[in-house]
Amino acid sequence: MTFNKIAGMLAAAVMPCVLLAQAPPAAPAKPDSPEVLALIAKAKKAAGAKWADEAHFFCEAPRANRADDPVIPATKIFDNGYIIGNSGTAAYVFKTSAGLLMFDSLATNQVETQLLPGFQKLGLNPADVKIIVMGHGHADHFGGSPYFQEHFGSKVYISKADWDVMEKPAPADAKKKGPPQVIPKHDADVVEGQPIVLGDFKMTPYAIPGHTPGSTGYIFQVMDNGKKHTVGIYGGTILTPGPISDDNLKLYVQSVKKFQAETKKAKADTIMQNHPLMYNLPAMLDQIQSRKKGDPNPFIVGGAEYQKFLQTMELCSEANVARRK
Repeated sequence: MTFNKIAGMLAAAVMPCVLLAQAPPAAPAKPDSPEVLALIAKAKKAAGAKWADEAHFFCEAPRANRADDPVIPATKIFDNGYIIGNSGTAAYVFKTSAGLLMFDSLATNQVETQLLPGFQKLGLNPADVKIIVMGHGHADHFGGSPYFQEHFGSKVYISKADWDVMEKPAPADAKKKGPPQVIPKHDADVVEGQPIVLGDFKMTPYAIPGHTPGSTGYIFQVMDNGKKHTVGIYGGTILTPGPISDDNLKLYVQSVKKFQAETKKAKADTIMQNHPLMYNLPAMLDQIQSRKKGDPNPFIVGGAEYQKFLQTMELCSEANVARRK
């Protein structure tokens, strides 16, 4: 092989590296404006020490739930309430006088690995699940529900708008690779203000569009050491604002404000999230498992702190809206 040919081959091999080395660096993130910084400061002040992690999550370091989020121990967290799932996505089960009501159902591939083992560990019979209530119509929440419909006759409740999200996916979603997502049979529509009742258990839905058109928040009561406490669960939290349109992000801010007003009126003092990434759920469950008589329940935060939780989410969402100006 001639010297010229060897030189040519070396030049061809080296050139991509040279071009790569000379490629312009990625543009730095746009610095936050004074308006955004003021909103973040306000959120951190509202959060206080208790919700400092939440303020950092929503205002500065959001992330989506992931398939590798660690599995949590299935745990009884109230006299009549249980949690199953992982640190990124949780399902809740409630005992009633007429069977079990489940809130969300994890993803399809988590039924055999997380959901059913959780029922077994807790001594609950999945065949007793009469109703499954959904926070919103994404597959990481409704994925397990077809299994419960088919095997146990459970009925699925979700808002009409999010039945449409599931049954009539957007063209971009329909073109995604992989097998089509199995959706539950259409059993019942959740209607704002109309309580869902199973035996002695009642939960009232409130429309909170933004994450999806039919995202829903719920207010209901649980028992802890024989005392009633009121739960607010925001069933359509935006974890990462990037994919959300400008209009829907603004709508989300209004939805959080609305849920603040409803939970304040109901005197909600207890927190649950179906995506609990914004607080330290594993530590809370450790506290529950080592709890002795008279110890506080970490999910019962008090009315003032619950409002701070929602206010922090609202202010960080306003900051995310302001970032788009």
